[in-house]
Amino acid sequence: MGEIFQPLIQWYFDHLNYWTVTMLMTIESSFIPFPSEVVIPPAVYHSVSTAHMNAILIVLFATLGAILGALVNYFLSLWIGKPLVYRFADSKLGHMLLLSGEKINNAEKYFNEHGAVSTFIGRLIPAIRQLISIPAGLAKMPLGRFVAFTALGAGIWNTVLALLGYYLGKAVPEDQLIATVEHYSHEIGYTIAAIVVAAIAIIIIRNRRKK
Repeated sequence: MGEIFQPLIQWYFDHLNYWTVTMLMTIESSFIPFPSEVVIPPAVYHSVSTAHMNAILIVLFATLGAILGALVNYFLSLWIGKPLVYRFADSKLGHMLLLSGEKINNAEKYFNEHGAVSTFIGRLIPAIRQLISIPAGLAKMPLGRFVAFTALGAGIWNTVLALLGYYLGKAVPEDQLIATVEHYSHEIGYTIAAIVVAAIAIIIIRNRRKK
């Protein structure tokens, strides 16, 4: 984990509650590169060991934060437009935030290839998750549909992380929890995304055959 985030992570561990979960997941879902793996699994781990938080509420508040962060990207992209988005991504500040024109372009291509449902599928893919809201804003995707797809995708992803935190919390020491979750969450994320894409493809094929 980058040293720049270590003080924030330590502060989070010292002030663990539903609102800090929401705040950090808002940051994670926006253009600021902060990993969700250090937010949800530790919260669920401590909810099991101390019982001062509820795992279901952790997922709900984390999903709320993901929606808020996604809306930041959506409205910024909607308001400032494509040229400024790419200019910011290629600026020094953009590079400090691990952005680049190439990453934005890849997210935009993914959105154009998969349509509005990409805001759902993209939430399950580690390399796309934080950026998929930007092309949705550039394309002026209807807000209600954007929020619905984002909530669905983020809810599934947060549930996966919560389950990892719950089961791995019983199997690994606390100081190894984040590294272990990071390792398995990427693999599980890609697997879930592949299953979702396959399911959507099957539904489309069946509908075309019926027509």
